[in-house]
Amino acid sequence: MAGETMAAAQGTVDGRKLRGQRRRAQIIEATLTIVRRDGATGVTHRTVAKEAGITTSLTLYYFATLDDLLVAALTSVTDAYTQRIRQLIDSEDDPFDGLAQLIAESAGPGRERALAERELSTLAARRPALRPAARRWRDNVAELARTQTDDPDAIEAFVALSDGLCTAILLDDQEADPDHIKAVLSKALPRTSQ
Repeated sequence: MAGETMAAAQGTVDGRKLRGQRRRAQIIEATLTIVRRDGATGVTHRTVAKEAGITTSLTLYYFATLDDLLVAALTSVTDAYTQRIRQLIDSEDDPFDGLAQLIAESAGPGRERALAERELSTLAARRPALRPAARRWRDNVAELARTQTDDPDAIEAFVALSDGLCTAILLDDQEADPDHIKAVLSKALPRTSQ
């Protein structure tokens, strides 16, 4: 009997935790929707609650401050990029090809998330709480570059070029050619043995 009660209690706790995770994800997605539509300045607890179809008090329960909410939104985007770049670093495939594909997605299926990431990363210049999450893209691209060279200046230039290519794609609002992006990336980073 005691074991059944314990299992039932565990199920209740796990169910609440799962609902909490879903609610948190819902709030983050609503935040990203607002950033994409209205820019970061449109994000308030009230606008996020309205977008998510929940009460403002619920957004405050999960994210006490606006910075907490913005950091969570930016982190959700950079986590996806981090995972993709991590796969490029760990695979046997050509990392330039994979990075070129990832950057090119900013003109297609990944445009909305890339736009939100760019908007929130720019906001990080004014909001220090966002800076660690904003730096993750750059840190991961630098780590990828270090698989090809140990020249710190070349790595820094490669990161800046990757950022610039992403921005240019978002500004041009047209299809991006992954082969061209790969060619540009390859010319920018001399490959040396480590």
